[in-house]
Amino acid sequence: MENRVEIGKTGLRVTPIGFGANTIGAHNLFQNIDEEVSRETIRVALTEGADFFDSAFMYGLGRSEELIGEILAETGRRSDVVLATKAAHIVNGDQIKLDNSPAFLTEAVDIALERLQTDYIDLFYIHFPDGRTPPDEAVGALQRLKEAGKIRAIGVSNFNMEALAAANKDGYVDVVQDKYSLIYPELEADMIPYCIENEISFIPYTPLASGLLTGKFTEQNPPQDFRKERPHFQGQKYLDIITKVDSLKALTEQHQVSIANIILATTLGIDGIDVVIPGAKSPDQVRANMKTLDAKLTKEEIAQVRALFK
Repeated sequence: MENRVEIGKTGLRVTPIGFGANTIGAHNLFQNIDEEVSRETIRVALTEGADFFDSAFMYGLGRSEELIGEILAETGRRSDVVLATKAAHIVNGDQIKLDNSPAFLTEAVDIALERLQTDYIDLFYIHFPDGRTPPDEAVGALQRLKEAGKIRAIGVSNFNMEALAAANKDGYVDVVQDKYSLIYPELEADMIPYCIENEISFIPYTPLASGLLTGKFTEQNPPQDFRKERPHFQGQKYLDIITKVDSLKALTEQHQVSIANIILATTLGIDGIDVVIPGAKSPDQVRANMKTLDAKLTKEEIAQVRALFK
C-alpha cells in the first residue's frame, strides 16, 4: 500500500490510514472517557505515522479539537499533520439544532481554529445539512474562508445526492464524508460515481460497520450494547455476515494482519476512496489500525473480498 496519497485534488498528502477522533474527549457520546488516555492515544498516533486527524465539534462539544490542539502544540507537530474538523450543530442543554448559515460557519471556523491552536484548518466539513440554508450558499461561505487562508479544502458530510449536487453547483466541494462499508455499499450506485466524476474524494465513516467486520463477534458472542438493535446484528443476516468475516482468516494469515486490516485495505482499494479514518480510543487500537499499511492486497484479493459481501 502506498505510504502517502493525495486526498482528491486538494493537494493534501497523507498516510491513507487516518485517525478518527470521534472518541477523543467525547464525554457527550461515550461513557468512561479518560482524557489522559485520549492524550496518549494522540501521541502514539503521531509516533506510529498517522498524519491525518479527523475531528468535529460534536466529538465532546469541542473537546476532541482541544485535546488534538494541545498535543500538537506540546509536540510541535502541527506542520506534520493534516487536520480535518466539522461543524453544524448548536447545542443548548438537551436541545440540538443544525445551522449551515454563512454567519454560523464563519464563526465555527474561527472557534475551531482557537481550539486546535492553529491559524489554518486543512479540511473543514459542513457536518450535516440543516435543511434550510441553500447548500451552495453554505459552501460559498467556506470558499470565502478558503480564499482567506483559514481553510485549505472544503468538505460536506451526511449530504444526500440532491444536497451534494446543489452544494457542488460551483465545483467547490473537495471531499465528501458519509456512511459506507462493504456490507452497506448503497452509495456505490450514485454518490461514489458522482465523486469520481467530479474529482471529489470520498471518505467513508464506519468502514468496519460498528465492529461487525472486525471478527471480534461470533454467534455465541454478539454485541450487548446498542448495536444489538441494528438490523445487521440480528437473526440470519448477522450469522451470514460473521460466517463471511470468519472466512477471511486465511487471508489474514497470508498477510500477517487482522481481519479489520483486511477490510480497511479492501476499502482503500475502491475507486474514489483515498483514505480511511478508523476510530481509536487507546494506543493499542491506533497501533492495530496502522498495521493496515502492512496489508499489501492484490487487485484480485480486493475483488474477492468485495464479492464476498455483495
